[in-house]
Amino acid sequence: MGSKTFQKSAVKRLYKELKSFESADGLALVQPNTDDLSVLYIDIKVLDNPKIYPVDETYRLVVNPSPTYPFDAPQIKFIKYDRYSDTSFKIPIHPHIYSNGHICLNILYDGWSPANTLHSIAISIQSMLSGNTLTIRPTDDGDYCSRAPSNPRLTRWVFDDDTV
Repeated sequence: MGSKTFQKSAVKRLYKELKSFESADGLALVQPNTDDLSVLYIDIKVLDNPKIYPVDETYRLVVNPSPTYPFDAPQIKFIKYDRYSDTSFKIPIHPHIYSNGHICLNILYDGWSPANTLHSIAISIQSMLSGNTLTIRPTDDGDYCSRAPSNPRLTRWVFDDDTV
């Protein structure tokens, strides 16, 4: 199971969730090592906002579930490069997505609930992109990225804008 020792309930839940991606429109789960649940990838295509996100563009999230998932939120962020597939990706431009891939979205942090699933999180992020009308990064992108921890869960986020 990789470097983490997952609780049996976490393993059972994650395998169940992996199946939910089989019929998801514009979403795909990539598991480079089927014996390791500590690193998963979710590919997202934005199918209904071609002015900002070309339909043929794929954005990749890296997901690191905690050993006590779903009781603790997974670490999730967009990545620019996947060493497993030797593929480059773009970080989508959005007022709540930093250029380092960190996503300012309450349900990934303080608003996490064990009722959330990887699939529901992916749909939320895909929906966030679909509804976006602005081609800008967060106003503090440069400052935040220069001091941000590699794990976005270590950031103390302030959620004050739910209009975007």
